[in-house]
Amino acid sequence: MSGSDARALSRSLLDLCRMRKLTIATAESCTGGLVAGALTDIPGSSDVIDRGFVTYSNEAKRAMLGVKLSTLTTFGAVSKETATAMAVGALEKAGVDLAVSITGIAGPGGATPGKPVGLVHFAVASRDGKIVHREFRFGAIGRTTVRQRSVVEALRMLMELARGPQPPIKPRQTMSRLRPRVARTPRRSAVKRRRPTRT
Repeated sequence: MSGSDARALSRSLLDLCRMRKLTIATAESCTGGLVAGALTDIPGSSDVIDRGFVTYSNEAKRAMLGVKLSTLTTFGAVSKETATAMAVGALEKAGVDLAVSITGIAGPGGATPGKPVGLVHFAVASRDGKIVHREFRFGAIGRTTVRQRSVVEALRMLMELARGPQPPIKPRQTMSRLRPRVARTPRRSAVKRRRPTRT
């Protein structure tokens, strides 16, 4: 995943949101504002991007996004529950249509039992109440790479949410190459003529 991937996704996402008149807010922990940076790097993004929250500490998550202390204490900062609360909090605080959150362990330190380096939780939330969470375990691939891949994944999730529900794909009706069977009248069984016996 390179910077060009993030740039291309950012352009596509912004174009889609303009077409559908959608606005976005971001809530980032381990990426430190890189998603907001990728989006606002595109000229004219101000008609889609409202704001970005960089909530690196637990206190910032509570004060800026309304994440409950009980959520952080019970599940930890790097968890499905916290990521979901961050996305919902960004959505409510900013009053936008879509929000994305990222919280993870980029490394090289910070791992705990059950939460290795490279673990990242993502969540996206929309004004219509839809929330999607994903967990990725990128592994110890380096701090910079974990952050870059997290940006790309966050943009992809926003793109999917911005597209909305897709209509079901209708199966194509293919013409059979076999010729249709034509009902045939049963053939009369041939009667063997017996030759007259000679005496």
